Amino acid sequence: MSLKHYLHPPAVAAGFAAVLIGYSSSAVIVFQAARAAGATPEQTGSWMIALGIGMGLTTLGLSWRYKMPIITAWSTPGAALLVTSLQGISLPEAIGAFIFSAILITASGISGWFERIMDRIPLSIAAAMLAGILFQFGVDAFVAMESRFGLVLAMFAVYLASRKLVPRYTILIVLAVGFLLCLFQGLLDFSSFGTALQPPQFVTPEFSWGALIGVGIPLFVVTMVSQNIAGIAVLRTAGYAAPISTVISWTGIATLLLAPFGGFALNLAAITAAICTGPEAHIDASKRYLAGLSTGVFYLLLGIGGSAIAALFGAFPPEFVLALAGLALLSTIANSLYTAVADSSAREAAVITFVVTASGVNLFGIGAAFWGLVAGVIATLVYKNKSKQA
Repeated sequence: MSLKHYLHPPAVAAGFAAVLIGYSSSAVIVFQAARAAGATPEQTGSWMIALGIGMGLTTLGLSWRYKMPIITAWSTPGAALLVTSLQGISLPEAIGAFIFSAILITASGISGWFERIMDRIPLSIAAAMLAGILFQFGVDAFVAMESRFGLVLAMFAVYLASRKLVPRYTILIVLAVGFLLCLFQGLLDFSSFGTALQPPQFVTPEFSWGALIGVGIPLFVVTMVSQNIAGIAVLRTAGYAAPISTVISWTGIATLLLAPFGGFALNLAAITAAICTGPEAHIDASKRYLAGLSTGVFYLLLGIGGSAIAALFGAFPPEFVLALAGLALLSTIANSLYTAVADSSAREAAVITFVVTASGVNLFGIGAAFWGLVAGVIATLVYKNKSKQA
């Protein structure tokens, strides 16, 4: 195939948007986690290098191997967990906990138990959970009008016009127009941008029971429950039958190799993956893996550049990122809602899943996506038993 085939503009735009949104929305949490572990600035940069390279290689490799847009990401809930749980734990002990968590993730993939559980979850429930996860992003796109009315309104107007006239290039056009508006209005902030490249920093791990139990096990649970379940829902709702056990195994192996450099947890992406699995990435679903390849390339560039290039992504105003994310996900939200309520017999259970997930409730340190799934599965079982009795 020619280079032109791989440089499909909508796919490249989707990949860029996915990486921009992923980094801009949660990179600061990773920096906070690194500081909580007592990492030096050089070691913090190493975390970004390890995560970028890990996400890049796994996204590229898995998307190419299976010809699906299989997007990986760092565990944002995992990073948030580390911010609060690493107090009093040394950096080498934290690295040891990362390795322990990676071993658990790899084992869950190789054994196949996680995939067997996912196979028993109805598609309508998975789709409702996905819609609930993405709902707030759609809302935030318009809430951003409160502080940047002109910018967001212009992006929305361009979105509507592009969907009508050139739907294949909608997000590319919105991205370009939004960038130009930010540039002309002086909204790009490059004050924290640097160009110095640095090598990754290896930290010899230490293993302590306190860190393994207090950090390693919770990191494993929150990564599997809050991230991988949602990532699988994205793929299945989009119609991709990815080999879940193999994919989970590879994210665990990649984490295991990169943990000493700060790669605390890699997993299937959800929000950013939804951008690459929708029709905006490619009108042909069988070719949307090109968006996965583009995402992998951008990840690798960020990994090589480390925190310097990550700061470049932070130059965009938050309203631009919110608007781009929300508009890019509108069609995926619509498709997920349709799939969720299409089956009348499972409609109410799907709505329960959607509402609980969209609520954002966090119980016992586990996010709303898991509790929405639990609520939906329980409701499904209750209604199924009720129909049998009737």
